[in-house]
Amino acid sequence: MPFRFQRFFSYCPSKPRHPLLRVLVGLLGLALLVLLVVFGLVIGLGMLLFAAVRRLMRPTAPAARASEGVIEGEFVHVPKNETRLGLR
Repeated sequence: MPFRFQRFFSYCPSKPRHPLLRVLVGLLGLALLVLLVVFGLVIGLGMLLFAAVRRLMRPTAPAARASEGVIEGEFVHVPKNETRLGLR
């Protein structure tokens, strides 16, 4: 059983010996690379376009500007605990 897996994972395809076939395999690899790059660019641009359209379609209400240094919101005051984590 281990011999079969060793033979399976040690398989290394060689380049074709015929020069024309070697060029065709190289061009096939280049075409596959270009196809994958174009596919990735289309997906990336689609995501950017979706985010832009979503941002433009979102209804925006005029936000009231808070004065400088003031954070608006609700908060709860938590008392400081004087317990120490050390041995003392």
